[in-house]
Amino acid sequence: MKTFSYCFAVILFILSFGYHVGSSHPLSRPERRSLEIIIGGGGSTYPPPSPSPEYQDCPPPPPPPEPVCRPPSPPRPCRPPPASAFESPRLALVYPVIQRFRRTIKCDPHNITGTWEGADICHRYKGFSCDTVPKYNMKALAGVSFNNFNFGGDNLCLEGFLDELPDIAFFHANSNNFTGELPARIGDLPYLYELDLSNNKYTGEFPARVLQATRLTFVDLRYNQFSGCVPPQLFKLDLDVIFINNNKFIPQQLPDTIGSTPAVYISLANDHFTGQIPRTIGQASKTLVEILLLNNQLSGCLPYEIGFLNRATLFDVGQNRLTGPIPHSFGCLRRIQYLNLAENEFYGPIPEMVCTLPNLVNVSLSYNYFTQVGPECWKLIHRKVLDVRMNCILDLPYQRSAADCKAFFSKPRYCPDEKSLHIIPCKGTYDLPKEEESSDHPPSFTATPPQTYDALVPRGV
Repeated sequence: MKTFSYCFAVILFILSFGYHVGSSHPLSRPERRSLEIIIGGGGSTYPPPSPSPEYQDCPPPPPPPEPVCRPPSPPRPCRPPPASAFESPRLALVYPVIQRFRRTIKCDPHNITGTWEGADICHRYKGFSCDTVPKYNMKALAGVSFNNFNFGGDNLCLEGFLDELPDIAFFHANSNNFTGELPARIGDLPYLYELDLSNNKYTGEFPARVLQATRLTFVDLRYNQFSGCVPPQLFKLDLDVIFINNNKFIPQQLPDTIGSTPAVYISLANDHFTGQIPRTIGQASKTLVEILLLNNQLSGCLPYEIGFLNRATLFDVGQNRLTGPIPHSFGCLRRIQYLNLAENEFYGPIPEMVCTLPNLVNVSLSYNYFTQVGPECWKLIHRKVLDVRMNCILDLPYQRSAADCKAFFSKPRYCPDEKSLHIIPCKGTYDLPKEEESSDHPPSFTATPPQTYDALVPRGV
């Protein structure tokens, strides 16, 4: 049973939506390094690691205009199709569920529900996908993709709809007007692996019912109005993707359990997190590839344990209140491509070992108080890989005024554990390593487009 149900979900991912996974054995977990995700409809373009500093005080762009709301086409007055008209009993089972949900939709600007007529759910109904469910060896409703449909209604909710689709494997509903609570029985759905409710009208506490859906590997709740605290248990779920950016959570520290997550992609941007980055973050080294923590209220010095994230290709803590020198352990981030520490209060020399990392594409250290760059970092500046504008570096253009720098350094600056800043876990020594590579030439590899930056766009791109 478990083998069949898992195969069913994997086949769905490969053939249709969400992210595509590869696995050599039906019982093995999809290899996290092969994940590709499609966010809110998806796309291949992505923004740079940080906004251009000259626009730092500008408000975000207004959202696209909402489509003109039109009522859905009234269903034709006819009897429901007989059970024999459906391709399988599993499809006949969900027909009344779809029709009942259809009646709750009062706004359907694209006339999607006009296609929800008759018995041919798999081929005629827009937004629905089918596949063979192994338990019954028959065709069933396996996926829902309502992205950008802009459905609206009076208290349009998923209770009585999502939880009544027993064979559902993915549910994508980016950019609609869903509200209310998540279904109480969402944890009972045996195949549900992906849940995308981003850019809707959800409010209130973080939906604890998500924590009951332990089969999920993809959770996208960004761009809602969730408040309260992010539960530490979220990072203990066996998730590959956690996108909860741009909500209205109360100021809180990042949970120590962030180091327990097996997630590959994490976006916690614009979420009011405060305090220091937990030292436990280094425990996520086996899986974490991209993490966005930008535009929060994080403070304190960076923990050297970040250097253990040897799979990371993107690390973004821009627009926070972080301070201190860059830990030398950052020289162990051998796969890092996009590094954003801009708009904080970092200071001191920029470590040469960071500038010799072999895969750098974009490093933004602008709007800090760095004081010195070495020859390897100079090479990255000339190649326009390293941005050090608005710092305190002598003989470089576009730096802070002498008065600004003097005012900053007139106050004592220190980190509680200064020794840890010199720890280099990949070298096993406190000493600066002899550089093994030069930054004279651009890297020969093909850069991987960041996945998580697309999560900063409500509707995808």
